[in-house]
Amino acid sequence: MRAVVAARTGGDDPLANLEVGDVDEAVLRPGWAMVHFAAGSINHHDIWTLRGVSATPIVPPHVLGCDLAGSLFGYADDEVADDLPKPSSRVVVHGVVRCGHCVACRGEEAAPCRSARLFSETPVAGTFSDQVLVPAQNLIALPDSVRFDVAACLPTAYLTAYHMLFTRAALRPGMNVLVHGVSGGVASAAILLANLFGITVYATSRDEEKRALALELGATEAFAPARETARALIERTDGMGVDAVVETVGEPTWELSLRSVRAGGIVLVAGATGGLNPPAQLNRIFYRNVTVAGSSMGTLTELRHLVELCAPGRLKPLIGSTYPMELAEEGFREVLRGTARGKVVLI
Repeated sequence: MRAVVAARTGGDDPLANLEVGDVDEAVLRPGWAMVHFAAGSINHHDIWTLRGVSATPIVPPHVLGCDLAGSLFGYADDEVADDLPKPSSRVVVHGVVRCGHCVACRGEEAAPCRSARLFSETPVAGTFSDQVLVPAQNLIALPDSVRFDVAACLPTAYLTAYHMLFTRAALRPGMNVLVHGVSGGVASAAILLANLFGITVYATSRDEEKRALALELGATEAFAPARETARALIERTDGMGVDAVVETVGEPTWELSLRSVRAGGIVLVAGATGGLNPPAQLNRIFYRNVTVAGSSMGTLTELRHLVELCAPGRLKPLIGSTYPMELAEEGFREVLRGTARGKVVLI
């Protein structure tokens, strides 16, 4: 079957490792289901995999992709739970594959499983292939009103943003948040979601056009990520600073994040596309009681909430461009260069 793969890893150009070709057919196993690929969005996780950076060993040809929406072919088991989607249903797939037997998996859904994998992290294959094996419990029925390309934006970027804003930071209407990066998947999702729920959004970007995009998406103001921006944000918030910061850039914006957040506020870290190791500035963190919280993905229930927001059109994910699977390299190039306005989707 056809798939988008890392044929090799490393080197100066990660896209030189990308190929679209044939891989072995997936074989159903107990507890799993088969989904026909309709759409999947590209994430920075896929770029890191091409570079050879992964939480688990990469053995080429390695199928890429964390997100998936499509049609359910069927289950390995003859009998499945009544609450699971029926064969031929439209579905979106939760991207976190849990081990299923540890204390966390046997308890509450929100408890993190230490052995959890995303799709495309060995031994779980990626989602960019004609047919995809997924755990049956990860399936969510997709209403007819939600297009496949829209659904494909939700499992990674929008779920991560939702979890950051409303679970990790517990933001409520009337509070405020600073979002760096603007046009990236998580950043644009955070702006849209925060605005939808009455949270004031401030945004930063080095690019004037992207700052304009932030305003289109619902940000109150957009700034260049300069040192003086922290002073402006403190003024806008009655001398307090912002309640939370969505940090996906890393080194270039880290000091601004710490200067802008209020005492007792939270800096949410979901990525570091601009550099992994900024100076920690621990004095700012402990003296002002700032929480620095890592955040990645979210729960099955949170993904259902996102689908429910999309169904009546309340949430409209920003899709910058779509490409057929054969032209995957063009989509990956947009993500790598940072020129996409929102999510880039393969169909």
